[in-house]
Amino acid sequence: MNIAEIIPGENHVLYIKTNAGKAGLFDVTPFLESEAFAPLKDRQEFERIHNGGYFIEWECGADLSADTIEARWTPLAEDSCQQDNPSNARKQAPN
Repeated sequence: MNIAEIIPGENHVLYIKTNAGKAGLFDVTPFLESEAFAPLKDRQEFERIHNGGYFIEWECGADLSADTIEARWTPLAEDSCQQDNPSNARKQAPN
């Protein structure tokens, strides 16, 4: 899976879209109790996200691989991807 777009949403949920056009929601909440992810409890820290294409990383150093995301995300129906997009703010993969 190659990540094309990430949008931080409410309640520590990420909207993620792949280069293949698939989209889903990934809940970061279960990870927040670990030391590396604890800074993401702060909304501003959660929004400081970088899209590496095959991984995502926050400024605090926490990261998730595309494989982890794909294994644990909730896929969205392709026809609802545009509707369910929680924001216009986008974090796109580098070219």
